[in-house]
Amino acid sequence: MEQHEKFMRKAINLAEKNLKSLHGGPFGAVIVRDGKILGSAGNTVTHECDPTAHAEVNAIRKAAKHIGKPDLSGCILYTSAEPCPMCLSAIYWANIKQVYYGNTKRDAEWAGFGDQFILDQLQHPIENQKVKFERILASEAIVAFEKWRATDPDIQEKVKDGSL
Repeated sequence: MEQHEKFMRKAINLAEKNLKSLHGGPFGAVIVRDGKILGSAGNTVTHECDPTAHAEVNAIRKAAKHIGKPDLSGCILYTSAEPCPMCLSAIYWANIKQVYYGNTKRDAEWAGFGDQFILDQLQHPIENQKVKFERILASEAIVAFEKWRATDPDIQEKVKDGSL
């Protein structure tokens, strides 16, 4: 547990550092594999003018770039707060199977960073969500998927795991 606490403290320190830099909200994340940090970052939403620049996403990007592939299997994520729905999706896409977090969603809500409205919207069918979705050019869009399906399965696998 001592090792986990060490890395969690690094994530918390990144969150507190953001209080000084004001690059984003008070969030930090660290990604570790075999006791080594592969990527660490704070939230940079305001500094980067990027609503996707959450600490977890930034750390995932750095770790994936560090190892040269998008598959972070075997990595552990330490984050100062329970991940939002976007970050949780990125964690799944990166194949991270273990996450340690400090603050809960309830704590984030109390601090002004609530995301329950997103989870609530995702419970509705797409046509009933507040964001309006409309499908167009489906017969043209499907062509890229058809070409992908026709690609050699070995190449598909290499693209997916980043080894190409």
